[in-house]
Amino acid sequence: MSDTGLPEGWEVRHSNSKNLPYYFNASTKESRWEPPSGTDSNKLKAYMAAHHSGPSGVAGLPAEGKIRCAHLLVKHRDSRRPSSWRESTITRTKEEAIEILRGHEQRIKSGEVRLADLAVSESDCSSARKKGDLGFFGHGEMQKEFEEAAFALQPGEVSSIVETQSGVHLIERYVDRPEDWYHLYPAQPQN
Repeated sequence: MSDTGLPEGWEVRHSNSKNLPYYFNASTKESRWEPPSGTDSNKLKAYMAAHHSGPSGVAGLPAEGKIRCAHLLVKHRDSRRPSSWRESTITRTKEEAIEILRGHEQRIKSGEVRLADLAVSESDCSSARKKGDLGFFGHGEMQKEFEEAAFALQPGEVSSIVETQSGVHLIERYVDRPEDWYHLYPAQPQN
């Protein structure tokens, strides 16, 4: 097992079309979005945080009717795909996932931590490497419950818990114009 925590033969690669990491087995030529079984979740989490969590930057102007959001996803055993880059098999109940997310929500809403910073290590979505940033999207591009909650938010606002087939989410709507970004999200001091 390498420093990625993946089983022998597996490596982390980057999809240029989706701008997301994926897992590839060089000997079998198998590729997949979720980690293969036998993955050391703790090692993979540390590797992804160190190598795939750079700042997402500021995108250009969105197309009309599109918004930009980040999210933090906690999956549970009844999720559409109960596995993630953090855990190859997710066994927690929906209730446990909601409790975990409530704890994250309290920390975010108290100002202790930003959703983007927490998403890097705690989100079950592969967007974690981009601080949960989903980029710009419009109507019909996300699951209905997610879309409705995201479009109801004001720029800079964080949702309460949103349930979808993927799991439970906290969503933060970003500003729609790059020039407004730095007013809502000032640079954080580096330690």
